[in-house]
Amino acid sequence: MSNLRNKVQLIGRLGVDPEIIELDSGKKLAKFAMATSEAYTNAAGEKIEDTQWHRIVVWGKLTDVVDKYVKKGKEIAVEGKLTHQKYEDKEGINRYTTEIIVHDIQLFGNKST
Repeated sequence: MSNLRNKVQLIGRLGVDPEIIELDSGKKLAKFAMATSEAYTNAAGEKIEDTQWHRIVVWGKLTDVVDKYVKKGKEIAVEGKLTHQKYEDKEGINRYTTEIIVHDIQLFGNKST
């Protein structure tokens, strides 16, 4: 356990088309929301589906892959690391967000879906 890493792996579907942003520096990034779901049966015998939404950020050349092949509803696998951001909103209130910075993507299905 002396070699712990910040590593996240998720398989899910996009809830929106990715937003591709080109910065003044020429660097590109993609942002999108991805849903993961799991189903279980509760004590009353009812099937429950629990969906979690994740904020995904992709930098660099992988952004081109996202732009070309990844669309709303597409199932993908991502691997990356968790990051936590603190910012102040317009009212001066501290807000917090968690994002997954992706360094690897696997596409499922054919290229047209």
